[in-house]
Amino acid sequence: MSVSHRVLSPSSPADTAPGGVSFQHLAHLTDDIGVFEGAVLTVPVREGGYCVDDVARAFVVTAREPEGSAALTELATTYLSYVLDAQADDGAFRNRRAVDGSWSDAAAVDDGWGRALWALGTGVARAPELSDWRALEAFTKGAALRSPSTRSMAFAGLGAAEVLAVRPRDVVARELLSDAATLIAPPDPLLGRRPTPAEGWHWPEPRLSYANAALAETLLAAGSLLGVWKWLTEGLAMLSWLVETETTDGLVSVCPASGWGIGEARTPFDQQPVDVAALADACARAFDVTADPRWSAAVGRCSAWFEGANDAGTVLHDRDSGGGCGALAGRVGHADQGAESTIAMISTFQQAKRLGVDGGTD
Repeated sequence: MSVSHRVLSPSSPADTAPGGVSFQHLAHLTDDIGVFEGAVLTVPVREGGYCVDDVARAFVVTAREPEGSAALTELATTYLSYVLDAQADDGAFRNRRAVDGSWSDAAAVDDGWGRALWALGTGVARAPELSDWRALEAFTKGAALRSPSTRSMAFAGLGAAEVLAVRPRDVVARELLSDAATLIAPPDPLLGRRPTPAEGWHWPEPRLSYANAALAETLLAAGSLLGVWKWLTEGLAMLSWLVETETTDGLVSVCPASGWGIGEARTPFDQQPVDVAALADACARAFDVTADPRWSAAVGRCSAWFEGANDAGTVLHDRDSGGGCGALAGRVGHADQGAESTIAMISTFQQAKRLGVDGGTD
C-alpha cells in the first residue's frame, strides 16, 4: 500500500489559532494518515506509527478550538478520517497503524474504543460541517458496545455527553452515559456491594492510576445531562477529594504513572501531562455546572503546571516549537515532545483560556 506523507510546516502562522493556543508542533507531528505517537525532542518517530488514542485526542482539541483556521480544519479532517477508518464492522476499534497505512492489531473495546467515541461525539457536537452524518453513524455503532474497563467507559461516556449536548434525546447516547456512570459510581454501601472506604479515601477504587479525573467528570456529565442528582453530587465529591489530594503547597501534583493506593508511599515524580489534562477537563466541567470559582482556579493551576508551577519547577511548554514535554522524571522534565504530552498541554490551555485563567498561551 503506497501512502504519501504530508507534514504541515511547523513555521506556518496558520498553525496557531487566532486566540493564541499553538498547534504548531501538533501539525509538525501530523502527516496524511494521522499524528505520530512519539518524538525524539521535536522530531517525529515515524517508525513508531500512530495510535487511535492519540489521533482521537488530537481530533478533540482541533474540533473544539473556537477560533479555528484552514490549517486546523485540515488537521481535524485527517484525524477524523483515521478514527472512522479504525472502526470495525462490529463497532469496535483498531488502535495501532504503521506508516504504510496497515493496521497491526485487532479491533477491541478498550481505551482506544472509548477515546474514539469521545472524538466522534465531539465531531457531532462541535464540527457538524466536517463530520456530517459519518461521526454520528460511527458513534451510534460503537456506542452499542460496552467495555468492562472503568476508564474506557468513562472516555466513551464523555463522547456520549458531547452528543447529548446537541441531541438531548439521543437514546443510544443516554444509555451509554448512564451505563458508564453506573459502572463508576460507588454502589450504595447499605446494599452491601462494596466495603466501607478507608478513612479519608473518597474514591471508588483502592488505587489511583491514570486519567483519574475522567471518572469524576463522567459522573458530573451524567448527573447534569441525565438529571441524576446522586451522580452529580458524587462526581463533585470525588473531584473535590482528587483536587485536594493532587495539590501540594498550592501546586498541582498528580499521582505518578505507577499509581498510588491506600497506605502506600507516594513519589512526587513521573507525573504525566495526560493526567493534568484530565484534571483540567473535569474541573472545567465542574465550573460549567456550578459556577464555583474554585474550579476555574484549579484549571488555572493545571495550566500553570506546564509553565513550571510543578514539583520540579520545570517548564514543560516549549514556546519555540509549540510542543509539550513529557513526564516529570526525577527533578527534571522529559524533553521528548510526543503526541500525548503535546495534546494534553493544548487541551489544558484551551480550558484555561475559555475560563479566563490561561497562563499558557502566546
